[in-house]
Amino acid sequence: MHAPPSLPRSEGPVAVTRGSALGSSDEPLATAYDAALLDLDGVVYVGPHLVPGAAGALDLARRAGLRLAFVTNNAARSADAVAAHLCDLGVPATAADVATAAQAAARILRERLPAGAPVLVVGGPGLVAAVRDAGFAVVAAADPRPAAVVQGYTDTTTYAELAEAALAIRAGALWVASNRDATMPSPRGQVPGNGAMVAALAVATGREPVVAGKPELALHQESMARVGASRALVVGDRLDTDIAGAARAGCDSLLVLTGVTDVDLLLAAPPGMRPTYLAADLGGLLRAHPTATVDSDGTARCGAWTATVDGATATARCVDAGAGEENDDGLDGLRATAAARWARADAS
Repeated sequence: MHAPPSLPRSEGPVAVTRGSALGSSDEPLATAYDAALLDLDGVVYVGPHLVPGAAGALDLARRAGLRLAFVTNNAARSADAVAAHLCDLGVPATAADVATAAQAAARILRERLPAGAPVLVVGGPGLVAAVRDAGFAVVAAADPRPAAVVQGYTDTTTYAELAEAALAIRAGALWVASNRDATMPSPRGQVPGNGAMVAALAVATGREPVVAGKPELALHQESMARVGASRALVVGDRLDTDIAGAARAGCDSLLVLTGVTDVDLLLAAPPGMRPTYLAADLGGLLRAHPTATVDSDGTARCGAWTATVDGATATARCVDAGAGEENDDGLDGLRATAAARWARADAS
């Protein structure tokens, strides 16, 4: 990843042009926005390991004036624990920089329940702490009847815990889920996420939870409050949570290809799950982003590349080798292909 040592801050409003479903910016994103709301797993790190180049990119983005909020649908760890993990990986952070789905779930409980109400928690220490800090009594059983069940990811959830939660939900307790991520990235590949266990309770109870995390707005509101952002960029690796959440909140988004979303998922993205910008990794914060346009005949163009779609086949070609090489991050062909594919899908 190549980046300039410093980036000039924008002095006025930034124009984001949209020649297709993708947007473009003629200046680096780190100066075009006042804050970045960064997903963590699959973006900054994967499990215990830092994504290569992430620490350096975030350091340069901060030097350019970009405020960072670290936003996670994972409710297992407290904000303090998440910040400590980031620091261990070489990314400076404090608990005040972190917004978790556990905190967003606690926000929903405060809006709907009286202080001190009993809440059955199925989840890790971060979720337990958030519920307690919000002024509720944490319980572990369906008797006596709790006012709510709040559920978040932990790799130690047992059948007995799910059974107690099911009994409480069927008896009428408010059910709040930290998120519905079906999977989560790990160094070995995709593994079941909180959404898989939420689905088990949904089948057992015939109920659906109130969801706190992305793509719902509670976690987004928590994140915006953390950094006091007026023009925030959502950065993530998942279309169904990060990018869809940004769209619901009316924010621009940057999709990075270091986590869940691969090329096939990107090209098949429906409206509402299409990112504003595309980058290989967090180095995309330090770059301007080119325009991808679609001609009347369906040909898409981005930089030196064109792309066309014929039935199920998309073809990208470099039509001017060497043109704009100094600004090419290797993704202009993919940007053109995405623009062509999405335009064809929308037209049909």
